[in-house]
Amino acid sequence: MTGNPDNEDASNERDRDRTVIVVGLLATPPDYPARVAQRLAAELAGLLDERVNDHVRWEVQTGWGSIAPRRDGGVEALLADVARRREQDGWDVAICLTDLPLQAQRVPIVVQSSAARRVAVVSLPALGLGQLRAVRAVVPGMVKQLLHRPGTGHAPGDPEPLKQLVDVMAAIHRILDDSENGEIGLVASRVRGGLRLVIGMVRANRPGRALLGLSKLLVVAFGTAAFALTTDTIWQMGDALSVLRLTVIMLFGIGSLIAWLIVAHDLWERPGHGTPPELARLFNIGTVLTLCLATAVSYVVLFAGTVAAAWLLIRPSVLEQSLQPPIGLTDYLTLAWIVSSLATVGGAIGSGLEDEETVRAAAYGYHPDPGGWLDETGGSDTEGSDQRADGRARVAGGSGTAAGTRVAGRDRPAG
Repeated sequence: MTGNPDNEDASNERDRDRTVIVVGLLATPPDYPARVAQRLAAELAGLLDERVNDHVRWEVQTGWGSIAPRRDGGVEALLADVARRREQDGWDVAICLTDLPLQAQRVPIVVQSSAARRVAVVSLPALGLGQLRAVRAVVPGMVKQLLHRPGTGHAPGDPEPLKQLVDVMAAIHRILDDSENGEIGLVASRVRGGLRLVIGMVRANRPGRALLGLSKLLVVAFGTAAFALTTDTIWQMGDALSVLRLTVIMLFGIGSLIAWLIVAHDLWERPGHGTPPELARLFNIGTVLTLCLATAVSYVVLFAGTVAAAWLLIRPSVLEQSLQPPIGLTDYLTLAWIVSSLATVGGAIGSGLEDEETVRAAAYGYHPDPGGWLDETGGSDTEGSDQRADGRARVAGGSGTAAGTRVAGRDRPAG
């Protein structure tokens, strides 16, 4: 059924007469934060219309790869970069999503906003696991706090909209309010918020990517396990060892593999001029935990495969020639346990076969070539060009690339 053309024209006329408010949504670095920004941008206009003001027309513009993470300058330097981008593009407000673990006196910062500059930064790791759900709750409140428009009911710098988020976000412990400079921050508790920050860092580091990156290592480990299954000495060793010793061997194998990956592929972050010691420590925690999770899952896959191979290839009557009968499932599990642990150590050799770029993606402070996640209309400065050219864009301080913008819902990045 065709609608009334007069009603449609009247509706379009009302839309044109409504005040337009442009919200810029930035992501830095252009990797995981850009994926979150893309999904949020698709629904942000509707959220703002519902929660902030339905008498204006909201326009959301996005940008990724345009603001460089500022390791050395902290949140204040990042806010300054976002403010310059907002002024450059003429946005009313700008919100930046980052995977940097921001802190104030070793206390995690969830959100930091500047009403005077009409910009805010959200630290995704500080939001824990449900980061997309959290930014849906946080960003509309920040936009409301940053804007002073008829119908919002709040003056610039008024922390009331952000205070309401304390009940929504369990990570938020208190609010830092610097009314003189128009700075408002949401800060997590030192213990609970710190734990949530570490969990969020592992989430942002995408352990699944690290797991897929260790595929060749897993193949070598399977080969080592297949060879070990044919040796009756291994059968006897597994049968003679206690559960405690088998556990120690397993932990030693996994630990050796993680240590080898870190050393062989230079995944350890060192404090320096551009990286404060506290930030380097957090990066290393994120890297180690990501590798622990990826290698633990790899070990489970290897163990399951080894159990299946042992059950199919070695008949109980054959095992009875080396082990005391009767032979049951426990014997096969014990055999797979010792074989998988030894094969994990052998699999460390296979890590040298992995693509360097793939393995180093597990390092928290390292971001591979973002490719399609860069703003398509943007140029680059010298540093940004060099980083993308060699595909080894380790995050560093700097002005970032001068990239253009795209309206949400158009020209979505690949990936």
